[in-house]
Amino acid sequence: MVIVSISLSKESAEALEDIQRRFGLKGRSEAVRRAINAAKTEAQIIEGLEGIVEGVLIIVKKDHSDPWMNLIQAKHENEIKTQLHSHLKDHKCLEVMVVSGEAGRISSMLKEIHSIGKADYVTFVKS
Repeated sequence: MVIVSISLSKESAEALEDIQRRFGLKGRSEAVRRAINAAKTEAQIIEGLEGIVEGVLIIVKKDHSDPWMNLIQAKHENEIKTQLHSHLKDHKCLEVMVVSGEAGRISSMLKEIHSIGKADYVTFVKS
């Protein structure tokens, strides 16, 4: 195995220990490996999209006043068929979108959402 040193915020370190405890993992390294495998699987799903893709995109964003998601939605308005926006506690928002479109456009939207790094949660459920 390769040893990698990383820096985490206090919140991320606490989340890592919580993941370790909840899943009964032997150590933080095992929790990190699990998280990497989950992200790798999600990346493979995004990269493997082809043809016309339909599904549901669920996002919890950190700050209601930050317009980053509105800019992405405007850019991909042809792929977003239905949208639900709901305010959550601590100025967070839930976005649920039914999307349909060419795989490259859907993949582009998902990559952009992930790369900005301002969402607490992002998942795409392909129909």
